[in-house]
Amino acid sequence: MQTEDFEFTALRQAINYRRAVFDEFRAFLTDNVIEIGAGVGQVTEILRQHPPITRLLCVEPDLRFCAEHRRLFGDVELVPGTIEEVPVQPVWNAIISTNVLEHIANDEDELSRYRALLKSGKGKLCLLVPARTEIYSAIDRRFGHHRRYTKTDLRAKLLATNFQINRLIYFNLPGYFAWWFNFCLLKREKFNPAQVRLFDSLIFPLAHWCEARLLRPPIGQSIIAVATAR
Repeated sequence: MQTEDFEFTALRQAINYRRAVFDEFRAFLTDNVIEIGAGVGQVTEILRQHPPITRLLCVEPDLRFCAEHRRLFGDVELVPGTIEEVPVQPVWNAIISTNVLEHIANDEDELSRYRALLKSGKGKLCLLVPARTEIYSAIDRRFGHHRRYTKTDLRAKLLATNFQINRLIYFNLPGYFAWWFNFCLLKREKFNPAQVRLFDSLIFPLAHWCEARLLRPPIGQSIIAVATAR
């Protein structure tokens, strides 16, 4: 069972983190783009300011989050439902899904639906999922996560659903250890806004600069994947 607001208040502090995730996907987000699991619009806020996106369609199944999303971003198209409610036309050039796939019991079926929408334009799937099964914890269960992924597992599922993998990397090495310390060792079940803000402003920017420009890490809190529908 997820928390009442899915910890959006605390995660709103992760400004540099969200920008870094977007930067990993920036080059692939053009023309007609679908955002899966838009929540209250923390990623939408960045996407709507990206000029190469000519049409942004957000999808969110939780009606409470939809109401807040509409209040904040009334100019953005929003589908209150799931990927099944998204029309096949126009040609979709990209789907961005950040921390959504782990909530879906049959993730391969979900990936197949993404491919069905992207295949006519050989569009890109931009995917962020939580990583490493060894740090699956009570907060994952509370958030409704069915799993955390390894690169091997995610690669197999993308290939099985007929995607060609362009990029598959671990992301946010210090976040892996922060997650283990807070939620596995100390067994906390919610985020601390002050701690999130401190991590995002002091630790994450330097770590991500090193990951993006020097050396991708062997493990991380998350996995980033970019894949082309075949």
